Amino acid sequence: MSGIVLPLEIDIHPGEHPEWHAFGMTFNADTIWSSLVAGAIVLAMGFVLRRGLTKRPEEHVPSKLQILWETIVSQVQTQVEDNLGRVHPFVVPLAVALFFFILIANWLELIPSEPNDHLHLLPAPTSDTNLTYAMAILVMVSVWVYGIRQKGVKGYFKHFVEPFPVLLPLNILEELTKPITLALRLFGNIFAGGIMLGLIAGLVSWKIGPAPVGGALAILGDVVWKLFDMAIGVIQAFIFALLTVLYFGMAAAGHGGDDHVENAEHQQGDHTPKTPELAA
Repeated sequence: MSGIVLPLEIDIHPGEHPEWHAFGMTFNADTIWSSLVAGAIVLAMGFVLRRGLTKRPEEHVPSKLQILWETIVSQVQTQVEDNLGRVHPFVVPLAVALFFFILIANWLELIPSEPNDHLHLLPAPTSDTNLTYAMAILVMVSVWVYGIRQKGVKGYFKHFVEPFPVLLPLNILEELTKPITLALRLFGNIFAGGIMLGLIAGLVSWKIGPAPVGGALAILGDVVWKLFDMAIGVIQAFIFALLTVLYFGMAAAGHGGDDHVENAEHQQGDHTPKTPELAA
């Protein structure tokens, strides 16, 4: 009698990692080596682009990678200046680097790299809160340092009592929750995507009657979900990079638009000679 035969068990172990122990601490080994792989890919892209820029102009034909990178950087720079004004020159490169790193880290999950049920060679490291918290803390500490350097200690901490001093506790709480929400938003979406891929992969053992129709449908569902998961990876990388830029913009807000632009130009080295009329 034909019927639907379900797998007895779908073996998924969320949150479990191969571990290294050193100095009384525990390290998630797969998160570390996956992060290194993603970082190495981003560095390789950067070195390839840099190598192309060293060629003589008459020999240099922009590659597709260079065109893609320059287009993204140009669009991000334009959007930032149109909406936030001019920010420090390092903000946009930082956001773009974070975007590509997170994007590649997210997409590692889509590579078949499980030789057995107990080992996943290239899981998405962003599905581990250790990495997402580390990136969020790096961003927020950089934002705080940037805000203090732009406004001074007194000027920066003054915004915690604005518009009313009674809002001090709420403003401090909001500032402390920024890295938490930044980290958990990325982690939650990528972790859920990995769980769904594992569930769909487990359904491959379905069979309807003598023909493995259920298995074919499960494989099709796996392909569709992977495409959807790729889109989610792009969106989450973009949101993280966008919030990074917004937090830097907010840290510099109130410093004075004209003064902020003047400082940015000075940092970039504005040595334009003044005309006699202006000098007078």
